[in-house]
Amino acid sequence: MIAVIIRIALRYGAGVLVARGLLGAGDAAALSADSDIQMALETGIGLALSLVTEAWYALARKFHWSK
Repeated sequence: MIAVIIRIALRYGAGVLVARGLLGAGDAAALSADSDIQMALETGIGLALSLVTEAWYALARKFHWSK
């Protein structure tokens, strides 16, 4: 069970690192200044990441890539 939790945490951590690398300093400052935009972005990105990871896991189970 702990491996599942670690895997999920690493997926979200990787998403945060990718997002930080794609945004410039000016963009990041503008986004972090408005809490409503920040909350909407966090929710949207979290939902998108979870959808992609669950779809990938479903494909892995379908094609027997996972154990």
